[in-house]
Parts: sequence; C-alpha cells; structure tokens
Amino acid sequence: MDTEFGILRGIAAHEHALMREWRNAPAVRRNMYTQHEISAEEHEQWWSAMLGRSDNQYFMYEYHGKPSGIVAFTNIDNISSNSTWAFYAAEDAPKGTGSRMEFLALEYAFTKLNLHKLCCEVLAYNSPVIKLHQKFGFKIEGIFRNQHFIDNSYVDVYRLGILASEWAQGRELILQKLVMLNRSK
Repeated sequence: MDTEFGILRGIAAHEHALMREWRNAPAVRRNMYTQHEISAEEHEQWWSAMLGRSDNQYFMYEYHGKPSGIVAFTNIDNISSNSTWAFYAAEDAPKGTGSRMEFLALEYAFTKLNLHKLCCEVLAYNSPVIKLHQKFGFKIEGIFRNQHFIDNSYVDVYRLGILASEWAQGRELILQKLVMLNRSK
C-alpha cells in the first residue's frame, strides 16, 4: 500500500525551501489562516519553533519517489488522545494527491498516534476540501461564524472531526475506492 498511495516521511533539511515554496503558492496561501508570502527567514524561525514542540509532527508526502506535499499533525493531546491536522500539495502534484494524503494521514493518526479523534478547520469558501474530508468520514462539528478576517471581510471556519471508530468502520470501503481510482489512471 505504501508504494501505491505514497508514503509519509520526515522532512529533510534540504527540503525546507521546497516546503516554503509550496506553502507560498497562491492556491495554497488562499486557503490558510496566514495568507501573506512567507520569507525564508520567517519560515526558518517557524520551523525551528515547530521542531522544539513535542505536540506537533510534520511529514513530507512522497509519491512514486517525488516529494508532493506536506501533512501536519498539530496540538497532539496525548491525554485526550486527539489532534488537529492539515495538509497541502505541491502545485504540480498529480490528480488524486489530496485523497492519497488524507488516507495516509488517517492511517497514521489512528494506528501510529493511536488517536481517539482527529480534527481540522477549513475556511468556508474551501468547499472542495470540506467535501473531501466528508468523503473520508469527517463530520461537521461546528461552524465558527465570522471567525477569521481575510481580504477586509470575515469568513466562517468549519470545524470537522472523525473518531477512530468512524474511521475503522469506513476504512475498507474508502480503501477499495482509492485502489480502483489509483489503478484506473
């Protein structure tokens, strides 16, 4: 399965510039809380701070030997057994990258981190990602009205979550669909 869907692996020091390049792509920035273009210095300061935190884990998503995206688990709470997650893909990532990354992220969350619950937040206008999460079994748990200020207006933020039991229940069907989609290319 790792070779068919790709892998999550550590981010090498020489990949920091690539990570920042993807994060600064207009299509990615538009869907983030922080939307300004991030300088190399700002990125390195942020990355150094993240490396010092035990409640965050960042991964490079690699597909057929090519780095293609970032997966992050943040605010990992070992007592309540939950975490928040996010992801973004390279601009030239092949079709289906988001689905493959999401599958691997859910597998990691519930088998390696042994979470009870995984959550995420999505800006309301990013409906394709909200729908993607729902296809994987995430439920909308709330809408934070006018939560985030962007482009001189307030935007709602959707909070979504999935329980380990929900993932276990839907995993096989999702796996079958992904395998079929992956092989039809």
